[in-house]
Amino acid sequence: MFPALETELKQETLPDPYEDFMYHHLQYYGYFKAQRGSLPNSATHQHVWKNNPRYLVSGSFGEREDVIPDPLQKEKLLYSLMLGSPLKSRQLLHDEFGEVKPCLREPRDLFAFFSSSGPLQAPRWPIECEVIKESLCHIEWVPPQPEYFYQPTGNEKLPEIVGEEKGTVVYQLDSVPTEGSYFTSARVGGKRGIIRDLAVTLQGPEDNTLLFESRFESGNLQKAVRVDTYEYELTLRTDLYTNKHTQWFYFRVQNTRKDVTYRFTIVNLLKPKSLYTIGMKPLMYSQLDADTHNIGWRREGKEIRYFKNNTEDGQQPFYCLTWTIQFPHDQDTCFFAHFYPYTYTDLQCYLLSVVNNPVQSQFCKLRTLCRSLAGNTVYLLTITNPSRTPQEAAAKKAVVLSARVHPGESNGSWIMKGFLDFILSNSPDAQLLRDIFIFKVVPMLNPDGVIVGNYRCSLAGRDLNRHYKTILKESFPCIWYTRNMIKRLLEEREVLLYCDFHGHSRKNNIFLYGCNNNDRKYWLHERVFPLMLSKNAPDKFSFQSCNFKVQKCKEGTGRVVMWRMGILNSYTMESTFGGSTLGNKRDTHFTTEDLKSLGYHVCDTLLDFCDPDRTKFMQCLAELKELLQQEIHKKFNELGQDMDLEGSWSDISLSDIESSTSGSDSSLSDGLPVHLLNIAQEVNQKKKMYKKKKKKPLQTRKQRNEQYQKNNLMRELKLTEDIPERAGFASTLQKQPTFFRNSENASSSAMRNEKPRLNELHGRDKGSSLDPSKMTSLILTKNKERMQTEKPGFTVSCSPKRSTNPSQEPVPDMKPSWSRNRYPAARRGRAAMTVYPSLHIYTYP
Repeated sequence: MFPALETELKQETLPDPYEDFMYHHLQYYGYFKAQRGSLPNSATHQHVWKNNPRYLVSGSFGEREDVIPDPLQKEKLLYSLMLGSPLKSRQLLHDEFGEVKPCLREPRDLFAFFSSSGPLQAPRWPIECEVIKESLCHIEWVPPQPEYFYQPTGNEKLPEIVGEEKGTVVYQLDSVPTEGSYFTSARVGGKRGIIRDLAVTLQGPEDNTLLFESRFESGNLQKAVRVDTYEYELTLRTDLYTNKHTQWFYFRVQNTRKDVTYRFTIVNLLKPKSLYTIGMKPLMYSQLDADTHNIGWRREGKEIRYFKNNTEDGQQPFYCLTWTIQFPHDQDTCFFAHFYPYTYTDLQCYLLSVVNNPVQSQFCKLRTLCRSLAGNTVYLLTITNPSRTPQEAAAKKAVVLSARVHPGESNGSWIMKGFLDFILSNSPDAQLLRDIFIFKVVPMLNPDGVIVGNYRCSLAGRDLNRHYKTILKESFPCIWYTRNMIKRLLEEREVLLYCDFHGHSRKNNIFLYGCNNNDRKYWLHERVFPLMLSKNAPDKFSFQSCNFKVQKCKEGTGRVVMWRMGILNSYTMESTFGGSTLGNKRDTHFTTEDLKSLGYHVCDTLLDFCDPDRTKFMQCLAELKELLQQEIHKKFNELGQDMDLEGSWSDISLSDIESSTSGSDSSLSDGLPVHLLNIAQEVNQKKKMYKKKKKKPLQTRKQRNEQYQKNNLMRELKLTEDIPERAGFASTLQKQPTFFRNSENASSSAMRNEKPRLNELHGRDKGSSLDPSKMTSLILTKNKERMQTEKPGFTVSCSPKRSTNPSQEPVPDMKPSWSRNRYPAARRGRAAMTVYPSLHIYTYP
């Protein structure tokens, strides 16, 4: 085909055993049809691939540049790849100098898709969102001393909310999608065009106005109004495409002044109860402290108050959070947050370190579970030690863990990070867990919400933890693929435990929500794991706060859906935004280290729960029965009843004893996604309009047929009445006596034949007071009498609908017309003229 090239390639020798193997392999499957001597060596490969930029790997994910090679290079490339070879360029490994190595790597879609030589996958934002180009990074730091709850003094100032009418807007987001709009598309970097500077322009060095910013990953601040020299009112942005869920905040301030008391007041919170009322403090991060003293996030704030906003706007009531603070440095860059942020980029950096670790990558495989609505990757980790035999692999049980279905609950990510740190370590307990379990981990279920700074919803404008039963794969891909993955896993092996990590905004400590088991064989077994966890982490985990009631409004949550799929130990882990009220950590805030330690305790409790020695399990089960018996006695005492429960107390429904969980109202974010909701409303409106215009249909087919026949007969008779006088009518009048006699005889015969038909047609007409047969006889009698007295050419109208009184005489019609029979006698099976409900008989002298 290419003689010059073929001569050049034949001079080369076969390079190594690997290429020899590939030659036989491809030839066996019919992909390689050239001669053995034409197989290019690695040097030729390098020459071809280096000179084809279209096939060079770009970035960490191997995106190909849209560069078309010149014809000669293309011919060489096609020849060297043997025209149609399934080998693809993205399978080749490149070193840091861009040289192609003569070997294949694992498929990206199935195994590792990070590269240490390139950047991470950039987050994709909705096209309405403006995003600043700066990249933020915060250090992890554990305070050396416990951070205690704020103790109210009773003298806290209650600021007056004045708004922008009496203040000055110093920061405001303009292009923010709210209720009524819906997600359409996304891109890296968000909105196209120049990113404006939304902060005010300082008038000089003496201008002490704070500069606000929140257009970064996980940021949330809608507006800042300066109401005094050092006092600001802040408005949070609702979850995108909704008008709800203002809880999470994360923003930056610059141009600070040292030793000055600032007051910040968030004016549009929605929850009537909050941990801020019982001592929780906001988090602050100083960039100068981080750079110079290696100090990270810390709890700060005084004069903390959480109160109802008395400004009425006719909508839902708002609540305010106010606090004062003194910044540690002049001209500092500081951040405030509801809780320790953990972004999508933070997760990617962590996964990158796992993939690049030669030891951890042997038993931790990273996959793409799916893509989110915005196109961000939802990662799935499979963690287990390789099995020596197929029987050993099949005997392993599975454990499924997930986090961040609610994007503003970043505490779930910190617990997940602690779990991954331990299970991927070389600890003997971690190795044992990897030997006996297969862990399926989805570390961030809602990456879109995390990126844009939502508190509860995805870009569909709905709470994903209410849609685990959904069939809308395109609207809720993260949830649909997670449930499908677990469903397939259940077909392969037993899933011992499912746990979804959440955060709680109204209760302290850490606790679990589970599902009461109705099977008496496993009675109370679902409570053993939480009780063991409370014993392993007594200063963090509260068993008393656990709840196992399955409410109807929680049927769409992950724990209930997985429980109904057959996972007995299905839980939602709730970790507080505040801190602990237990043991040595009483009245102190949780740090990231506290939350990560709980991830370790989950692993430790899992070993206790599955210990072949069932002593601990049975001890916990006996303790649970005793606790339950005490709870039942307490309930009866509250009701003022005294009952002997011996022998029958275990038959009492556990759901009747427990109160409902104190989670969020599911109705706030339930229903169809926003874009489908608008379509559904339009369809419903069209249906209502159609129903108004449409006539009410008859109930049976027989009635519909009869109505159709009636309408046809009436339409034909109306057409017959409107036929004008014909030219031959005068000649017909000369034969009146004969015609009359014939028509009289024919009419009489037709009346007798059509009597059953008239009864069938009018038998169901309840509105008519005339019997058709009686009316026909009456008309014929009248015609005979009138035939002798009336003038020739008059018409007698015999329509039941025109005459409601049998004794009333028909009004003569001065225009003679013909009553034509539209149906031949052959089709009717008789020669008589058909008598219709509206009958005109012509009489002549």
